[in-house]
Formats: sequence, C-alpha cells, structure tokens
Amino acid sequence: MKNSTRFLSFLQSFLSPEKVTQAVKNAGYQDTSRQFSVQWLLSFWTLSAVHRWKSYRSGADLAESTGLKSAQFSRISTKAAEVPYLVFKELFHLLVSQKNRRFRRQLAFPKELLLLDSTTVTVGETRLPWAPYNGQRAGVKLHVALRETEHFPEKVVETIGSLHDGPISEQLVHPDFIMIMDRAYGKLERLDRFKTGSQSYVVRLRDNVYLHEPRSLRRHPSEDSGVIRDISCQLGTPQNRSQERHRVVVFKDDEGREIRVATDLMEVSGEQIAQMCIKLAGKLKSFSVGSSKI
Repeated sequence: MKNSTRFLSFLQSFLSPEKVTQAVKNAGYQDTSRQFSVQWLLSFWTLSAVHRWKSYRSGADLAESTGLKSAQFSRISTKAAEVPYLVFKELFHLLVSQKNRRFRRQLAFPKELLLLDSTTVTVGETRLPWAPYNGQRAGVKLHVALRETEHFPEKVVETIGSLHDGPISEQLVHPDFIMIMDRAYGKLERLDRFKTGSQSYVVRLRDNVYLHEPRSLRRHPSEDSGVIRDISCQLGTPQNRSQERHRVVVFKDDEGREIRVATDLMEVSGEQIAQMCIKLAGKLKSFSVGSSKI
C-alpha cells in the first residue's frame, strides 16, 4: 500500500486534480460523481497497470488495499464507458509535454536516439465502426517516437489501425535526433530524403532489398564482433533503386539472426550500430504492448 500511495502522489505531481478537472471540462463531460470521479478512474487504471490486475472484477477486489475507495466492478465498467476518450487523450499529451526535458547520454553518437514504433489496440467492430481493422475487429493505432535516454515519448500520433506506419513517420522524424526505425519505415525514397535532408537514421532493411554495387568500408572489427559486412551501396533493383549510396551494416543478433540496417552514420563503428540496434529493440519490446485486444 505504501508503494501504491507513493506512485499516486507521483502521478498527481504531473497530473494534478485541477488539470484533470480542466481536461474533463474541455471534453464537455459532466463529472457528477464525487466518489467515482474521473480522477478516481485515472488512479484505478494506473494502479491496474502497475499491479497488472487482470480485469475490472479483480481490480475491484484489490483497489481498497492500494488506498483507493472500494467499488463494484460493474460501477467501474460503467464509469469507464461514460468518460469520453478525449479526456484521457488530452491528459496523455499533457503528461508527454511536461516530461520533455532534454538529457543527452554521453555516448559515441553525434545526437540523441529517437525510436519509432507503433502499437495497435483492437476492439469489436461495433464499438468503433469508423475504424475497421481486420475481419470483425476495429482498431486504433498509436505511432510513438520514443526518446531513448528517458524511455518517454517525444511525440505520439493517433490513427485508425489499418493505416500503414511508413507515411506517419514523416510526422515523427526530427533532425535533432538519430531516428531508429524498423522495416516498415524503410522505403527507399524516404531513406534518400533522410540523407539529403541531413536527417540521421538507422533503419532495418527488409530481407529482399538488393544491395547494388557494394563497396567495403575499411574497418577494424574486434575479435568478438558480430558484424558480418560493413559496406556502402545503393539499395534496390533497377525498377526501384535508391538515388543515394547508403552505409549498410550486417550483423547477427543475440539469437543468431542476420540483421541488415541502413544508416548515414559514418563516424560510428559497425559494432556500435549493431549493439545500439540490439539494445534498443529490447526497449521497444518492453515499451510497446503489441497488438492489444479489449
């Protein structure tokens, strides 16, 4: 209970009751319940995530032990359905904007790292008829630019679940960062624009991307290096080929899988790029909830 109380106090230091009340007002919602307010629901959802409660029913049984007022699980479910999502959307963006202090890690990289990834939340098709996703499901997607040093979003864009990740990356890139992106963002035209526009990047390539006219870069790998190739080349076939030459580092990850990444970073070793990708892939995995269902 002590840790839960401390966590709620920490949350309220960023999202005070006054700020929650203002968000409720901005969304046009009348929060008439004194006992089970939006502030109470926010605290309940936060603690349910921290303690990994499995359902409203189990959370209702455990809420009182964390310092929250007890409630029937049906009352919690009803309250959750009543409150417009715009309330929590505004609170989320407010939280992101307040946690925007810039701390740069002292690494051998010229800029801070920014990770791009997305997560999709699906529901029954009748609950979000305006967001058809797959089969009888509807879905919304969060496209997140995550600051590596703070493990906190720099920017978030919300779309329907069926929208492809690639085009949304145009809204998330930032010249002050090195963008770390997976295969969904590796369109060749986009990589060319990154390079000519001085946008630093490390992008994983699809397995079928052809490496045209590879030229080996003079490197001195360490004895325990997992780097297989370190080259510069054009990317793609004659029908679809990059105009610019990109550096490509090929390495094996911790599970022995061969990974190929394209980058504009020339003053960083292949081993550093490989380790950066391996470590940051782990951070993305822990941050993203994947394809969630409600």
